[in-house]
Amino acid sequence: MNLALSYADQAFAEEVRLFLDEALTPELRAAEARNPATFCEVSAIAAWHDILSRKGWVAPNWPREFGGPGWTVTQRFIFARECERAGAPRTFTFGLAMCGPVLMRYGTKAQQDHFLPRILDGADIWCQGYSEPSAGSDLASLRTRAVREGDHYVVTGSKIWTTFAHHANWIFALVRTDPDAKPQRGISFLLIDLKSPGISLRPIVNMAGDHEFNEVYFDAVHVPISNRVGDENDGWSVAKYLLEFERGADYATRAAAMLGKVKQVARVTNALNDAFARKLSAAEADVLALEMIELRAMSATSLGQSVGTTASMLKLKGSELIQRIDELGLEALGPYASPDQARAVLSHNQFTPVGPEEGYAVTARYLYDRSITIYGGTSEVQRNILARAMLGL
Repeated sequence: MNLALSYADQAFAEEVRLFLDEALTPELRAAEARNPATFCEVSAIAAWHDILSRKGWVAPNWPREFGGPGWTVTQRFIFARECERAGAPRTFTFGLAMCGPVLMRYGTKAQQDHFLPRILDGADIWCQGYSEPSAGSDLASLRTRAVREGDHYVVTGSKIWTTFAHHANWIFALVRTDPDAKPQRGISFLLIDLKSPGISLRPIVNMAGDHEFNEVYFDAVHVPISNRVGDENDGWSVAKYLLEFERGADYATRAAAMLGKVKQVARVTNALNDAFARKLSAAEADVLALEMIELRAMSATSLGQSVGTTASMLKLKGSELIQRIDELGLEALGPYASPDQARAVLSHNQFTPVGPEEGYAVTARYLYDRSITIYGGTSEVQRNILARAMLGL
């Protein structure tokens, strides 16, 4: 793999930087800077999504025939890297990075024609309905039932840890359509309108103090059979394909941006002694190694190949590396790592070079990221996948 950027790619990187300099308002940058979670304020996400949609850049991984820019693997990598460096908010990820690709692969023409344009322009906001109170890591044991009645399914059950459900208007969900089949069989993949009668939500506030998760209840919810993606009882195949996109997220670009923030905090707090600098260097080396794995995965995708077990490797190493960087952030803050202390110190402008909120965001980010090795499949699940696929255990 040639890692040197071509002249065309260098020109593209400069084009992206110029666009970000102009399009990212101070308000959008500030919203992301003070964000300790996966998503910042929904108003900022919507504004940034709209800007990128009008530019034609909101779906970097989508091919031209479905409304994407048709970028190469390298261009997608450049765009993700520059957005992280510039502090851009995230977009509506569940539609763009998960549901959209699934519809391109498994959806009917009618589903593609209806949903894909609405994902691109932000008319539909999606969330993911996989985990249940009794089916998290063991997703195949899910119990939410979908009973076929005429041209509808009647769905009853619940989903938990449903990120962004309180802002979404659609959910893609795994439901059990054949209770007598083997666990991985008898599952179907449905697209469900969250405005349907019989759906209710219970907010879950995480230990960082943010309301990003929810429990979603389905009480005899009618879902048209035309909203099923793929064959009945073959939703597990669809689910595995989608998880490749969730697990193969841009961990390296995110980790690199976080590491830069930690270095900035350490300079301000005078934490950059030799021992701490060695820890930063080790983390930086691991970021570069992770970046190489991501580039390999993107290269496979561009050739129409499945990411396969590489997605599990990325999820495992990327999530654990981000937690390591979070811990370095706390070490850099030192005695000001508690939320109250950080807020008090920042209010006296002692950390002015870091920004008005970032010292507090380091601590909140650490708390939030305790979950990163759980969602999308725990580290233990990823190790089991790799052991079976690569070592035959």
